[in-house]
Amino acid sequence: MKADEVAKEVDLWAAKQTNGLIKGVLPANVVSSRTGLLFANAVYFKGAWSKKFDESMTEKFDFHHLNGNKVRVPFMTSKEKQFVCEFSDFKVLGLRYLQGKGDHKFTMYFYLPDAKDGLPSLIQKIGITPDFLDNHIPYTAVPVGKFLIPKFKIAFEFEASNMLKELGIVLPFRYGDDLTEIGNSSTGESPFVSGIHHKSFVEVNEEGTEVAAVTRAGFRTCDRPSYKKVDFVADHPFLYVIREDVTGVVLFMGQVV
Repeated sequence: MKADEVAKEVDLWAAKQTNGLIKGVLPANVVSSRTGLLFANAVYFKGAWSKKFDESMTEKFDFHHLNGNKVRVPFMTSKEKQFVCEFSDFKVLGLRYLQGKGDHKFTMYFYLPDAKDGLPSLIQKIGITPDFLDNHIPYTAVPVGKFLIPKFKIAFEFEASNMLKELGIVLPFRYGDDLTEIGNSSTGESPFVSGIHHKSFVEVNEEGTEVAAVTRAGFRTCDRPSYKKVDFVADHPFLYVIREDVTGVVLFMGQVV
């Protein structure tokens, strides 16, 4: 089979596995006659909120960028109680999804810094604090005051080799190292990884979330638990996480900046 036919077959497979969200996962000319193996995996998730937002209440407000600029975007809102936790310099919101037939329970968490430019320092804190996500989860629904969540749609792709090498994963990329358990070349040459291409898509709206990507029981209470009305206005950069709450497995994580 010719290289372009192989690339087309992989792209068709990815589109099928992700309900058409991920298309053209392989960049042009990345597959050649020297390509011995292609590995691909896909994750697709579509969840409906347990309490959907009323589309008629969606309204445009300013979203503030890290550089001080702002843009008008549609924000969803609700008068329902929400799972919100307040900590010393950030808040966490959990929007739950309808539960399917199995035991899995999925939630989308929004980690919102108090400061409009506070996302970089919050992400740094998450990165150096063990079990940060598990220990900062809201378990109680509280009344909300001003409550605004932006609708967003994000497509993202990058070549991951350099990032993995910086993390110390260098063996697969070195020519001559013994990776023959993965596969043998017809020419007798040792295989090595020439590239890792990742592509993802996320959409959040009043109905729920649709996302796709190709490539312990620790609890902590709120710093300021309260049953008074709590504001949660995500009008500046924040982190979002889609998590399966029974196992604690994170399916997707990203930033809205």
